Amino acid sequence: MPATALRLDHLAIARQFASAPEDWVVPPRFDPVERWYHRLAATEDHEVWLLTWLPGQQTDLHDHGGSAGAFHVFSGTLTEDTVNGPAHAPRVVTRDLGEGAGRRFGTHHVHRIVNRGVDPAISVHVYGPALTTMTRYRLSPAGLQVLTVDRAGAQW
Repeated sequence: MPATALRLDHLAIARQFASAPEDWVVPPRFDPVERWYHRLAATEDHEVWLLTWLPGQQTDLHDHGGSAGAFHVFSGTLTEDTVNGPAHAPRVVTRDLGEGAGRRFGTHHVHRIVNRGVDPAISVHVYGPALTTMTRYRLSPAGLQVLTVDRAGAQW
């Protein structure tokens, strides 16, 4: 099978990194002002990020600029709100992911992750190809609306 036909298992990569925290290039940190994140690895076809979440910290609704990926909850519990359906009539599906849980997502995935618990959380995220943009959205009575398009190296 040609190399271009192979698909990476982003969740397996996230689990592999989560299983060896002693190999992380930095220890996780918790910032009370904003979520902390650090890129652990980058290759030609994917990148791996370590994120921490204090209770109440969250992302905006966002996509991954056409990258597919996965995340694995190393510790704590995170809640994912996923937007499904057409932009003019979206519906939000909510799921809690506890320690050891993970989730794969495709190239058109729009979601928000939040720590709604009382304990800090740590997660490992993998994106392939590496992120170049992330579009941030809001839900309004008119549906899903674009707020901004952030660029790697400029906004994160």
